Amino acid sequence: MVTSRRSVADPSTLTGWFKSSYSGGDQGECLEVARGHAGVPVRDSKAADGPAVLFSADGWSSFVTALKNGDLSA
Repeated sequence: MVTSRRSVADPSTLTGWFKSSYSGGDQGECLEVARGHAGVPVRDSKAADGPAVLFSADGWSSFVTALKNGDLSA
């Protein structure tokens, strides 16, 4: 159920959740992304039943590219 343009209140209603192979399994600092949706839902793997943030496909792509390029500072 999408509650606004930027979040999903109950992400358990979405399918296709996965973690990156780089997550290392159970380290607790992982995001999960759901495939096959118009937007890109992202949730905290520790809170799978909590809300998810909804990115546009372009926004998510830009974010991932910036991470890969080291363009984000802490």
